[in-house]
Amino acid sequence: MEENCLQIVVPEKQHSERLDVFLANRISKVSRSKIKQIIETGNVTVNGVIKKPRYLIKAGEEIEVHIPRPEPMEAEPENISISIIFEDKSLLVVDKEAGMVVHPGHGNRSGTLVNALLGHCISLSNSDDPVRPGIVHRIDKDTSGLLVVAKNELVHRKLADQFKKKTVVREYFAVVWGRIKKKKDTIETLLSRSRRDRRKFGVREQGKKAVTNYHVEERFRLASLLRLTLQTGRTHQIRVHCSHIGHPVFGDQMYGGRGACLGGLSQNDTGFAKQLLKIMPRQALHAKSLGFVHPVTGKECFFDSELPADMKLLIEKLREDKIQNIKDKG
Repeated sequence: MEENCLQIVVPEKQHSERLDVFLANRISKVSRSKIKQIIETGNVTVNGVIKKPRYLIKAGEEIEVHIPRPEPMEAEPENISISIIFEDKSLLVVDKEAGMVVHPGHGNRSGTLVNALLGHCISLSNSDDPVRPGIVHRIDKDTSGLLVVAKNELVHRKLADQFKKKTVVREYFAVVWGRIKKKKDTIETLLSRSRRDRRKFGVREQGKKAVTNYHVEERFRLASLLRLTLQTGRTHQIRVHCSHIGHPVFGDQMYGGRGACLGGLSQNDTGFAKQLLKIMPRQALHAKSLGFVHPVTGKECFFDSELPADMKLLIEKLREDKIQNIKDKG
């Protein structure tokens, strides 16, 4: 297998730091766990000597990293059931269930939406990446909801142009922790990838502009139901923005929407919240509506998706709790 060799000299002003942490902060698109594995297999040397992940680097040291190139992947057709709510010769609109990855990647080589689409369609649009045919945009693995998929290159290009020009309507529903005071607001920040955890994104002083509009649909005792629209489409944008304003998406482990929100609750509320988290093992986020101009017919298309069963049950329990609380006070 081919390797990618990197040579790094530790800066003179660099403070003492673990070798795996130092490299994870400087090598993009490689997770800390993968860096640790590369070090443990002897593919990293410091001044020509193999070291362990916990080795503390020093200023001026020369580090050589050999990163094995992954074997090329190609998506294979699979017989997987998916919910297609619209299809013609040009495109499909799919209602993706939570837990399904959109396209193959390392650790998810099969069972993805692309595998299912290839098993369903005769053809999809080509892509520079062979594991992403037809994919114009994505939603997270544990986010449910609507996606449009292109069947040929012309349609793909025209749809991608609509996303670029921000003319596509994308509306999400989310249950977030806490009672949001403002009925509606716009969250505008800069987002960039975390240096400590390459899977995560956060609000930074430098990054890409991200704009999210929200409207409070309903307030409960411990949570709020939001309708959100995107002006930009950054990775994890809604999840990061909700966490940024102190109302993380309910059930979102990565951005503080699970156990981190139990602190400060009464014993009874803690028990109730834990019951709700069992109902919602993922982030309570659903891509509910999608609108665009059909690239071939020129007609305006708008699609709407029902909330999935887990979110419906979560909202039902929150409403029951709100009604009971009003009765107790009455």
